[in-house]
Amino acid sequence: MKATLRTVRLTLAEPLRISRSTTAARDAVWLTVGHEGLYGHGEAVTSVYYGLDTGTLERLLHACGRDLARFPDPESALHEHSADAHPAAGYATDEHPPAVRAAVESALLDLCGKRAGVPVHRLLGAAHAPSARTARTIGIVPAAHAAAQARALADAGFALLKVKAGAPDPEDDIERVRAVRSAAPGARILLDPNGAWTPAQARPLMDRYAELGVEAVEQPVAPGDPEALARLAEDAPLPVIADEDAVGIDDVRRLAGRVQGVNVKLAKCGGPHAALRIAGLLAGSGTDLMLGCLTASTLGLAPAVHLADRARWADLDGHLLLADDPWTGIGGADGVVRAGALPGLGVREKHDAHGMHDGSGAPAPRTGEAGGP
Repeated sequence: MKATLRTVRLTLAEPLRISRSTTAARDAVWLTVGHEGLYGHGEAVTSVYYGLDTGTLERLLHACGRDLARFPDPESALHEHSADAHPAAGYATDEHPPAVRAAVESALLDLCGKRAGVPVHRLLGAAHAPSARTARTIGIVPAAHAAAQARALADAGFALLKVKAGAPDPEDDIERVRAVRSAAPGARILLDPNGAWTPAQARPLMDRYAELGVEAVEQPVAPGDPEALARLAEDAPLPVIADEDAVGIDDVRRLAGRVQGVNVKLAKCGGPHAALRIAGLLAGSGTDLMLGCLTASTLGLAPAVHLADRARWADLDGHLLLADDPWTGIGGADGVVRAGALPGLGVREKHDAHGMHDGSGAPAPRTGEAGGP
């Protein structure tokens, strides 16, 4: 197998402000793995929070691409890669962060699906193509702007809105949610302070948001003290969903049955098979699964969409926040993301400026070529 890399800039349609940062753009590194005339693709995106800059992603994905050359076929590579991390697998967590492992697994799943002539969700055990109503994120913006966004999104078909919170003045957040509720009275609302509240603030604020009809609150208090999060969830007036406090399966094991939800992002857990292990751990525990994402292209979102039927909440709108999504294939503009029936991930690059292909033909030369015959 041979692997190649390509790095592109993803610019958001408007900057997304959350409690700890504002994002206007990020880099995506695309990994393409080829074998016997077919090609699979995966994406990893930069993240200040996870300590992944462009150079780090390129270096680590290049190393992974070279390692893939030792496998006789993508099926054997996928089998080893998707197993629980152990030294013999060659994908130890300290050397290959979850976002890198997720991108490699995505490319291998895409390639294996094309070789077998089946979509990725079939490889992951689903008989039918998953679809889900996705949340659409509204950042920390003035209330009037949030209301206009909520109205437009509701008109487009979005039934689930996710409102960011954590402004310096908590009353600004209350005003924003009240404006969203008024503009989209039929929408379900999730709230995400990204850990901005203190434990003393959290309970009284959650009481107020419950009165506004908010459905659940995601990571209300600062990460690093999962016991505090679990205590808050014991008698909270709203379901509490862990995000930053639930990175991998060990974190989820500690919180299962103690919070009402866990936000699983492939870039933080390590890929679709890791997400399935987490889903299996949560089954019957009283803690529901949420599928989340980083801001990324359709290529980066597609693997999670193939798991969408496992989740109570889907927050898979990262591609919808972009000014120009370079890939297509999972929809979402009407509030519903869908995994198609095409082999592999079922996505293709929209703009062929670099001589790119529909996912099955040979790619044009790219930067960072790695691997062997």
